[in-house]
Amino acid sequence: MTTVLIVDDQPLQRYGFRVLLDSISETEVVGEAAHGAEAVRKTAELRPDVVLMDVRMPGMDGIEATRRITAAGGRSRVLVLTTFDLDEYVHAALRAGASGFLLKDARPEELLAGIRAVAVGDAVIAPALTRRLLDEYAQHVPARRSDCEEDPRLDALTEREREILVAIGKGWTNGEIATRLVVSESTVKTHVGRVLAKIGARDRIQAVILAYDLGLAGPGSG
Repeated sequence: MTTVLIVDDQPLQRYGFRVLLDSISETEVVGEAAHGAEAVRKTAELRPDVVLMDVRMPGMDGIEATRRITAAGGRSRVLVLTTFDLDEYVHAALRAGASGFLLKDARPEELLAGIRAVAVGDAVIAPALTRRLLDEYAQHVPARRSDCEEDPRLDALTEREREILVAIGKGWTNGEIATRLVVSESTVKTHVGRVLAKIGARDRIQAVILAYDLGLAGPGSG
């Protein structure tokens, strides 16, 4: 059973999400919030597996609420809902610690799959969308460091694990990584887990951000 907190300032939108999530046995809606401050409070109180987070809300928006929830270090993971046109919100959500995001017009099955993925620690961005967003993200990141070789987070990585980090940064799926590196998908999954642990990343999205910040992925990374 995956517990979910729904956060949206539109009552009808919350109702729609609740009806969908209540229609299947594997999810349970434990609460609702109409703005960011309420989301932060209810997350601490209810400790849901997943916080389904809107972005644009009065008062504290979803980005700040996500930042506070993830900074608290609890078990709850945040799945942000946004529209692709608002790239600045996407980048901010990733920086705030969101475990992923979906478009507002996602199909019901995509939303349910996304919630399941986030609940077990995976990122939920579809590969094709990932690449488009990473292209946009690359235009917003700070100037890349030329001394990435000296970054202590990379010191513990083996050569193969570094390859995996670069591949993650390029938005490749486990299957694509396995094909390109000529290894099994299960081996890739094991490597990905080790990479995340060694660099202190909560999920693949944080690994993508690190790869971009260090110049290991994105334009000019080779």
